[in-house]
Amino acid sequence: MGGYGGAGRALATVSGSGVRVYRSAGIQVVLGIGGGSVLDAAKAIAGLLPHGNSVMDHLEGVGQELPYQGPSSPFIAVPTTAGTGSEATKNAVLSMRGPDGFKKSFRHDLLVARYAVVDPALLATCPPDLIAANGMDALTQLLESYVSTRANPFADALALSGLGYVREGLLDWYEGGEKAAEGRAGMAYAALLSGIALAQVGLGSVHGLAAPLGAISPVPHGVACGATVAEATAINIHALEERDPGSPALEKYARIGRLFQGKNPVDDVVARAFLVRTLKEWTARMNVPPLGAYGIREADLDLIVANSRGSSMKTNPIVLTDGEVREILLRCL
Repeated sequence: MGGYGGAGRALATVSGSGVRVYRSAGIQVVLGIGGGSVLDAAKAIAGLLPHGNSVMDHLEGVGQELPYQGPSSPFIAVPTTAGTGSEATKNAVLSMRGPDGFKKSFRHDLLVARYAVVDPALLATCPPDLIAANGMDALTQLLESYVSTRANPFADALALSGLGYVREGLLDWYEGGEKAAEGRAGMAYAALLSGIALAQVGLGSVHGLAAPLGAISPVPHGVACGATVAEATAINIHALEERDPGSPALEKYARIGRLFQGKNPVDDVVARAFLVRTLKEWTARMNVPPLGAYGIREADLDLIVANSRGSSMKTNPIVLTDGEVREILLRCL
């Protein structure tokens, strides 16, 4: 499979039709070349080809939720965007859009790519809007992995390394100056690390919201992340300061703020404020659209909140109230 797809996610029907068409063709390996949606669709097809089950049999929270037994066809992932980290994860995120839509994972260790070919040269033709959306997705995945309730030293080291490359490379690549190629290479590395980290420790409220946002509207996944990460981070920090001031996540947010500022002696409160301000500035600088640009209105927010409590929200550093989740969305319209 080829194409970009990195700003969105694959439809469940794509993997289903692919299996029906090619199951009898003697396919021995599946090669996915493209963005996150392409890789996820190819990953699902590889997992289903040997036995022909419908992906609806195995999606989390949808249908029968039958345990996946395998086997899976060998899958090779070749990302042409830098954001989703799908080349390093065991889950294929698939969606059906509409009032009763969903965005769920087909997940199993057997779905991990046998090989991932990560070549920055394949990213050279990404347009600026795709760079912004995917870059903010990678940034969000690294940030949310780092403050996850399941965080561990191994994943922390990967997340911090990736965030350093995001700080140094994302804007350079987006703006296309002399350091664009260097920034592109750094973001390819950061996106890969974001996939490894999230697969180990989970994500947070931004990805909890991205699922219902992508299910009920045409907002691309990376845009959903870029549009909400600053306000979600601000509300997480405020909730932690008020209800759980001893949480290690507060020190971690401060550490990321210092990483982006490049100053170690900065007070924790100042560092956290700098992080939120930086996220807002980057969102504006890269022209990430607000949610309202994709038809999300205040009347839709209760439905989105009600469907945001998936696996990603469960590893957010603090349990947010429905009111706090709604406030994130309201600020991002």
